[in-house]
Amino acid sequence: MFQLKWLPPASEAFIIHRERADKTAKLRAQKSKAKSSKSEGLYKQVLKTLELLETNPRHPGLQTHAYSSLDHPYDRSQKVFEAYIQNRTPGAYRIFWCYGPEKNEITIIAITAHP
Repeated sequence: MFQLKWLPPASEAFIIHRERADKTAKLRAQKSKAKSSKSEGLYKQVLKTLELLETNPRHPGLQTHAYSSLDHPYDRSQKVFEAYIQNRTPGAYRIFWCYGPEKNEITIIAITAHP
């Protein structure tokens, strides 16, 4: 298992997604609607992706691969990786991450729509 560390932009993005999902869930409950919103669905997908990263960063569902457009925050000679939150969706969301700074740690760099 890996422990997740967060860079500020990733932490802020996660909080924004959580707050949007909570807000729409409350509105949905007030209106007695059963179908969850897009923001609730995206937040659920983010959580699932983070759980998979913690347990197995090479899980096939993550489609993890190196991403060269971002620098590693701790060691520029190391790789940054991209993991899929969504696939086959316009503006699909991704998590950008790297190993470190310590052993058995993963740093979440960003949670964003695919550039």
